[in-house]
Amino acid sequence: MNFNTSGLRSELLDAVESRGYKEMTPIQSKAIPAILEGKDVLGGAQTGTGKTAAFALPILHRLSDSDDSQKRNRTPRALVLTPTRELADQVGESFKDYGKYLKLRSTSIYGGVGINPQISALRKGVDIVIATPGRLLDHLDHRTINLDQIETLILDEADRMLDMGFIRDIQKILKYLPAKRQNLMFSATYDKDIRKLANGLLNNPVSVEVAGRNTAAEKVEQFVHHVDKTQKRHLLAHLIKTEGWYQVLVFVRTKHGANRLAKQLAQGKIPSAAIHGDKSQGARTRALSQFKQGDLQVLVATDVAARGIHLEELTHVVNFDLPQVPEDYVHRIGRTGRAGKSGTAISFVSSDEKKLLQRIETLLKSSIKQVRAQNFVPVQVETPQGGSHGREHFQRSGRPQRAARPQGSSYGRRKSS
Repeated sequence: MNFNTSGLRSELLDAVESRGYKEMTPIQSKAIPAILEGKDVLGGAQTGTGKTAAFALPILHRLSDSDDSQKRNRTPRALVLTPTRELADQVGESFKDYGKYLKLRSTSIYGGVGINPQISALRKGVDIVIATPGRLLDHLDHRTINLDQIETLILDEADRMLDMGFIRDIQKILKYLPAKRQNLMFSATYDKDIRKLANGLLNNPVSVEVAGRNTAAEKVEQFVHHVDKTQKRHLLAHLIKTEGWYQVLVFVRTKHGANRLAKQLAQGKIPSAAIHGDKSQGARTRALSQFKQGDLQVLVATDVAARGIHLEELTHVVNFDLPQVPEDYVHRIGRTGRAGKSGTAISFVSSDEKKLLQRIETLLKSSIKQVRAQNFVPVQVETPQGGSHGREHFQRSGRPQRAARPQGSSYGRRKSS
């Protein structure tokens, strides 16, 4: 389906065209007409499928059609709830980008930054608010925001919000909203808790599902490398250098692990940074910006911090540690293979993670291909007792240059798209 036949306002079509988009993605072609008609929607789609535009464009259209801001005190009419501040920023950017030729205003509010600039923005009047639940409740408690005029509520990445324990916050927020409103809910995975939330929130919804439930992104090639835990970071450095990877998102289980790995990679002349919940919002924003610009080669992240990282050119995702929850694997690898492009997801599996791998493969209903890296020689490491296993080290070869791939390289090649 072409955007020009979608029924969207010309200003929105101009904004879409300026981003180089012509054809709708499946989620957009199914969700946009339903949202334009004012129907509730339950959307099941992997990240990278154009989900944000699927709700941002029709919401901007509907608000513009009924815009009477000159006659009223400008209070929010659309509310988007997201699980993390990074995602709130990303969604906020999308609304501003798609709505740049309209007179509508939007703002993002989340924790980790000062509340006063947010209060100032709200006092000036906004039409669309993108918020994390906790900070939104702060504003409600201080009466710095009025949700009486909300026409559309959007729960983005609802499954992640439930995983992060936001269900009670969401229930509190719902009490501030008018009973009569449009509700949209999007989730990459479905389970009984998501269904329960949907049943209590949505009114005769249109179900829009463009990927099988709990399935991995279609354009992502997946591989498993069985490796001793002590060799994981050496294997990662080897692959980055020999395969010429230039934008790699690496998932680890803990904040401490993220800091340690980023420091070790940097010591090996691989520009890296860590992002996690203990980092300030400024530090996280700075690291993400440097990663997008190519100043950082590797971004090491925990699951929570990685929500909201949306990079159309991201080529590789590495599961340095397998997630404890199988559904998180789907979220992780969905960071690549976006916007119709191909991507590669590689999981490092140590002996104590084999059961986690089995659970992931059970969820996917398929086995993940096992591979071996070419020309990788395990590095001798020093034992805690100071035994004779040698000394742990990185090969220092300067900032890596894009090199020809070794003959017989098992993975890492980008498909043409």
